[in-house]
Formats: sequence, structure tokens, C-alpha cells
Amino acid sequence: MILAVEAFPIAGRFVISRGAKTEARVVTATLRAGGAAGRGECVPYARYGESVDSVVATIESVREEIEAGADRAALQRLLPAGAARNALDCAMWDLEAKLSGRRAFAAAGFRRLVPLVTAYTLSVGTPEEMRAAALKAADRPLLKVKLAGDGDEARLAAVREGAPHAKLIVDANEAWREETLVAQLDACARFGVALVEQPLPAGQDEILAATARPIPICADESAHDTASLAALQGRYDAVNIKLDKTGGLTEALAMAQAARKMGFEIMAGCMVGTSLAMAPATLIGQMAAFVDLDGPLLLARDREPGLVYEGSTLAPPPAALWG
Repeated sequence: MILAVEAFPIAGRFVISRGAKTEARVVTATLRAGGAAGRGECVPYARYGESVDSVVATIESVREEIEAGADRAALQRLLPAGAARNALDCAMWDLEAKLSGRRAFAAAGFRRLVPLVTAYTLSVGTPEEMRAAALKAADRPLLKVKLAGDGDEARLAAVREGAPHAKLIVDANEAWREETLVAQLDACARFGVALVEQPLPAGQDEILAATARPIPICADESAHDTASLAALQGRYDAVNIKLDKTGGLTEALAMAQAARKMGFEIMAGCMVGTSLAMAPATLIGQMAAFVDLDGPLLLARDREPGLVYEGSTLAPPPAALWG
């Protein structure tokens, strides 16, 4: 097993309610067997108590078991959900595909992968900054608008002015509060928003059960793995499935299937990472009503080979990249 910590510069800055970043720092795991190599990438996320160092240490803690041949089923028992398990799980899927000659999507039960239309994210800024960003992205069919609480109605108005025909989803990243929730949702409805992501802090989900929802609400920070779904019923309409939260594609597929049976819509989401992180998530995208796999579009430099984007249309991953 080979671990690498890599940094990829972001084009400009990526800004959400919790702060800004100018680079994506990722951990890549490479597993080798039978002359083949499988890779998986994860993005440690401070919101969940992760750092690059902690993720590397977590992966190193199971090195002996991994190098002794632990498989994906064993991995689910060895490590909890999170970024560390994601890197290893996706590397195992990739290695299995390369050893067997059977694409990962086929092993996951898909006959084929279809191209996906991904959202394109607009960072939080002043209304003027967000209007300008929306104008530049106005030809994209789906925009994801990051919001921050105070001043969000003006931000939405500016984005809608800049991109009058785009479908909008918004992501508050836990920045809204109970006393302003109804007004914020009403503003979103007026501007034609199709989905609101994680309006309140995780842990306050019960408020949503008693709130009229003029548009669907999607859980992100409140939705981690299959076990988290039951508590979201009656409170959310959709769940954002990210491999760095589920701990890899294995659990993400199980979560997606369970979520659909429970009546949730699915969003296929991502942290800001490279094409290697997005590639396995395209399998979740096949089941999703909303796809948000624009990580490489936000970078100044991606991996080679990377995913192919034609505007906002994302082609299935090539075998040389993953799976």
C-alpha cells in the first residue's frame, strides 16, 4: 500500500459559510496485486474532525490487515465511515476491476453508465460578486448557490439576475437559524430554487418536521451512511450521498438503495477533489435526481487522465482513471 498527500490549487477561492480555501488537499491510496494497481482518493474534512494527518494515521493503522489481503467486506468492519475508509474502499474497487477485466460499474450491478449533468457551484460572496459569477456560468443548466445566512435573499436575487434561465439549488451549509427559516425558504421559492441543502445545523433536524416546506430540503451534514437515514424521515426530502461521508462506494451504494426505498430523493455530492475522487461517485449519480460532481471544474489543475466535462455534462470515467 502506498499513500500520498497531494495538493491541487483551486481556481480562485472556494467559499462557503464556514470559510474559504484555495487548494484541495487530498490523500490517495494505491493498492497493488498481480501486476495491477488500484487507486482511491479522499478529501479529509475538518467539519467531521478530520485532517490530512489524522486520515493518514487512520489508514496506517490498518496497513497490516490491508497488505494481508483484507477485502471490502472486511474493510467495513476495520474502519468507520469517513475519508480514510473511502480512499481504501475505492482503491479496492479499482484494483478488483483491473485484476478481473470487468469494469467497476458492471460489478456494482449497472449495465452501463450514462453521462450526467452536474451542478456548478457558486461560492458565497457579495451580491455583486455572485451576480458576476452567475453571469459567467449562465449557460450552465444547473447552478449550486452557496449561502451564508444574513443577506441571502439579496444574493439569490443577484444570482437569478445573472443566470435567469438556470435551475438553482442552494446550500446553506448549516448557516440558517430557526427564526429565519420560513422567510429563507419563502425567498428561495420566489426565486425558483429547486432544492435547499442543509439549512439548519445538524442536530436541529426536528425543527424541519414542524416546518412547511415549499420546496424540497436535502440533508448533507445530517446524512452520513445508511444508519443515519431513519432519523431523517419526515424531516428531509432528499439526502446528499458523498463517498467521503459514507466511507467509500460500497456503503454509498447501500445507502442509495436504502434511501430510495425510504422515499428520499438522492443527490450525488462531493468534496472539492480531483477526477479520481469523482469517478466512483458517478455510479451514485446514476441513481440521483441531482448530481453535484463539479470538483475538477473548480480546480486550476486536475489529474491526467481526468474526467471529461463538456460544459456541465460529465462523461463516464475511463478505465485508465478508475474502475
